[in-house]
Amino acid sequence: MKVALDISPLKTGHQFRGIGVYTQNLKEALEENKIPDFGIELVKEGKISQDCDLIHYPFFDLFFLTLPFKKSKPAIVTIHDVIPLVFPQNYPPGLKGILKFQSQKLSLKGVKAIITDSKNSQRDIFKYLNYPLEKIYVVPLAPAPHFKVIKEEALLNNIRKKYSLPNNFVLYVGDVNYNKNILGLIKAFAGLKGETSLVLVGKAFLEKDLPETQEIEKLIKSLKLYKKILRLGFLPTQDLVAIYNLASVYCQPSFYEGFGLPVLEAMACGCPVVAAKTSSLPEICGQAAILVDPENINDMIKGLKKAFFEKKSLKEKGFAQAKKFSWGKTAQQTYEVYRKVV
Repeated sequence: MKVALDISPLKTGHQFRGIGVYTQNLKEALEENKIPDFGIELVKEGKISQDCDLIHYPFFDLFFLTLPFKKSKPAIVTIHDVIPLVFPQNYPPGLKGILKFQSQKLSLKGVKAIITDSKNSQRDIFKYLNYPLEKIYVVPLAPAPHFKVIKEEALLNNIRKKYSLPNNFVLYVGDVNYNKNILGLIKAFAGLKGETSLVLVGKAFLEKDLPETQEIEKLIKSLKLYKKILRLGFLPTQDLVAIYNLASVYCQPSFYEGFGLPVLEAMACGCPVVAAKTSSLPEICGQAAILVDPENINDMIKGLKKAFFEKKSLKEKGFAQAKKFSWGKTAQQTYEVYRKVV
């Protein structure tokens, strides 16, 4: 069997986001699994070899024409989530977006199967895109192997100095979209008091023209938290791994997630996790995190405080939970979907 994997997301801004990470890790893991009589071809400009049995599109945008209407080969598409459809008031697509959505939805009818990251996303895709449930396959993601505990104190100290990191801090890694609930996280952090800081990692935190970033700035100013909140941009992977290692607690305060990969990355690095008890997060965290109500600031404050006191047990549970996920498994389960379709 030969599969064409469309890697065009790696050539756009998506290389810095989850889709690029997913595509790159999936490609590498499929090759490392050394599956007999299986080959993978990378497609950059939509040119597919005649001897390919299947094409896999690892990127689907609801409001842009990312899925070709005419498919020269049997096709599979990965849809990580449909969050804009869950919160339509917060993600207005505009007239052009609505028209493109209808086209994308129609194009999905020509797809043999959909791969998604969680059972929660599977239910959402069935509900909002009206795609047959039996053809939506759940294949969980995983933290990359380099997300692990770092024992070299010198390396950690260098990263602490490089980014002027405090001794105790709550960490968040990701975007600033509405579903991420960053304003709620900042309000909960303000209620912690004491000698703790908040470190926000992500490219969008330094993009001052974004409305979400402007709202964050306004809230930090009104709560007088400038000295307590550190906003970092996009970081090299090795630096991010070290920051997970240095953090006191990792918090994923999202109203909604399709998966929540930073949660597993934090666990793999030995960082205690506090996460919202919404959407896919309980499914991904299992019993290894303190789950809180993202709509309730007091509950978030209690959860963060509890995590500081239960660091040791959360760390151990987190290691065990993160080990349940691997890119080897993700690749094998993806291959099984390929096999069913072919």
